[in-house]
Amino acid sequence: MKIKLINPNTTQSMTDGVQEIALKAASLGTEVYSVSPSRGPASIAGYADKAIATIGVLEEIIKGDREEGADAYIIACFGDPGLDAAKMVTDKPVLGMAQSAMTVMRLIAPNFSIIGNLYGGMAGRKEALAKYGMTDVYVSDRYIGMSVLGFEQDPVRGVKELRRAVREAIELDHAEGIILGCAGFVPYADRLREEFPVPILDGITPAVRLAEALVGMGLKTSKVSTWNYPQTQEVPGFEFMKAAQIK
Repeated sequence: MKIKLINPNTTQSMTDGVQEIALKAASLGTEVYSVSPSRGPASIAGYADKAIATIGVLEEIIKGDREEGADAYIIACFGDPGLDAAKMVTDKPVLGMAQSAMTVMRLIAPNFSIIGNLYGGMAGRKEALAKYGMTDVYVSDRYIGMSVLGFEQDPVRGVKELRRAVREAIELDHAEGIILGCAGFVPYADRLREEFPVPILDGITPAVRLAEALVGMGLKTSKVSTWNYPQTQEVPGFEFMKAAQIK
């Protein structure tokens, strides 16, 4: 089994971080490899970044299908940028970090809080909660007050702020589960789990395990209508899309 992780931003240190966690989560015999697109934003901090990053995600999935023999894909960003579009260019399972984390957390905790970077990302998380049917078990958002790149540049301060945000979610919001809402937080999940008494999910671990399960069951993405392949048409400047269009 071969799982391709796509970090939609172009910061290699984040790609390396999710790769390390994915390898720990993968079962014996599962090959996991992580990539960043050749073009796109250094971090994803809003709607514009997500829109731009989607192009790189699609390129990498089409490449994975046509050249690399990938069996499943994981979009390694908590905003799940381009998730629906990605499901249109392949029949392989495609999973997002946020969707995977929320799906699994719902099975092990009656409610959860999400720890994010900055307040500006709240609108996107609210939309994801509604889309994935999680509004009834969502308790709160808490923030570390640092940008994605700021966290990468000062992880010592970042982890201190993560601990504060987790503690506030548990003690003040009565959260019984915590979801880490940024791929940059992923390498620190084990450390937080050792300190706090509630389940803490990083998004990558459940995504890898779910991908393995879907591939193991022989399941593919529905192509009946909503996620059917793109229609055949010219897309100037995006010739790579021809490989994913209905013939």
